[in-house]
Amino acid sequence: MTGTTIEITSPDGQFSGYLASSIDGKGPGLVLCQEIFGVNADMKAAADHLAEEGYTVLVPDLFWRQQAGLELTEADFEKALSLYQAFDENKGVDDIQSALATLAQRPECEGDLGVLGYCLGGKLAYLAGCRLPEVTCAVSYYGVGIEQSLADLEGLSGKLVLHMADNDQFCPAEAREQILAAVADNKQIHAFVYPDTEHAFGRVGSSHYNKSAALLAHERSIKYLRSTLGPDYDLEALWEEHIRHEFDTRDVPATMATMVAEPYVNHIPTMTGGVGSSQLARFYQYHFVHGNPQDMAMIPISRTVGASQVVDEFVMTFTHDSEIDWLVPGIKPTGRQVEIPMLGVVKFRGPKLYHEHIYWDQASVLVQLGLLNPDGLPTAGAATAHKLLDESLPSNTLMPSWASSANKTVD
Repeated sequence: MTGTTIEITSPDGQFSGYLASSIDGKGPGLVLCQEIFGVNADMKAAADHLAEEGYTVLVPDLFWRQQAGLELTEADFEKALSLYQAFDENKGVDDIQSALATLAQRPECEGDLGVLGYCLGGKLAYLAGCRLPEVTCAVSYYGVGIEQSLADLEGLSGKLVLHMADNDQFCPAEAREQILAAVADNKQIHAFVYPDTEHAFGRVGSSHYNKSAALLAHERSIKYLRSTLGPDYDLEALWEEHIRHEFDTRDVPATMATMVAEPYVNHIPTMTGGVGSSQLARFYQYHFVHGNPQDMAMIPISRTVGASQVVDEFVMTFTHDSEIDWLVPGIKPTGRQVEIPMLGVVKFRGPKLYHEHIYWDQASVLVQLGLLNPDGLPTAGAATAHKLLDESLPSNTLMPSWASSANKTVD
C-alpha cells in the first residue's frame, strides 16, 4: 500500500482514514466508502488504484463508532453483517461529509469532490450524492437498500452512476426494477446492470469477482468522474509518445517510462508481449523494439479517444527481411512485402499506459509470406488491407454463393 493514515475531525469526534495521493501529486478529491469489512487491504488497494487514475482518495473508517480500525475479510462475514445491521446510515453520511471537508483542505487535493462506494459504501455514496451539495459525482457499486431511499433523489445536484449486478442476492430483481424505474428519466443518472454477475463482482479477491464486468464498470466510472471532476489527460499525445519510443527512437527505457509500474501487452493472435514490468521490458528489449524491420510503417485509418483508452485502426506495412518474434515467431525472413489491417486497444491509468491489446488477421499474414495457400479457404492476403484503405473495392469475393443472390429481391 502506498497511502498513509490520517485523522478526520467530525462534530462527534475524530476517526481515521486511509489517504492515497494522486499520481500527479495533486488531483480531484474522491471519498471511497468501504464495504461491510471495514478499511481493509481491498479498500486500500482500490484507493491506490484510483490514485493511479489521478485522484486523491480518502477511505474513512465508517465503523469507528462501533469498533475503530477493523480490517475484516469474507471469513468474518457474520461479524461484518452484525456491524452493518447496527450501522446508522445518517451518521455515515455525516462522516462522509466530514471526510470530504478534510479532503478538501489537504494540499494533495485540488478541484471538485466525488464519492465512490461498494456494497454498504455503495448505498452511502448514493445518499451522499443526493444529500451533499459538495458532491459533484457519486458512483455506487451494488448499493444495498437504495430502493428504500428513492425519495432522496429529489436532492441530487450532481452526477450519479449506479452499477448493479443482475443476480445480486441483496438487491433482488423487484428492487432493482424499482430503482431503474425511478432513475429512468433523469439525465444526471446513469444506471448499468451487468449480466451474469453477483454482489461484489467489482472487488478483486471477492468470491464473486467478475473480471470483465469489473473492468467495464471501472471504465464507465472513470468516464463520468473525468467528465465531472477531471483530471483531463491528453491520451492521444501520451499514446503518440509511447509509439515514438517503440518505433522511432527505439528506446526501451523511454518506452517503459510511459507505462504504469506493472503494465502488460498482449498481441492477441500470437499471444506475445508480457505481464509486469520485468517481463515486458525483457520482451521489448530482445523481441520487439530492436527486432522490427527498418521500413516498418503504420498508415492510420481511424482513432477513437475515450476517457481512459485509445482505439487505433491502422494498416501496418513492412518487408519481412528479419525474423519478427512477436508477429511471426520462428519464421525465417522471406523477403516479402506485407500489409496488415490492425486494431489496437490501449488502456491508460491516469497519465500512464496500462495495457495494449493488439489484433490482426494472422491468416492474411501467412498468405502474404507464402506459408498458407488461400485456395479454397475463406481468407485473403494483402487484399484485406487494400479493401480497408479503399472501400470501393469489391466485397464478398470470398463468398461462392454471392452471385446466387444477384437477381433476388430484398423484402
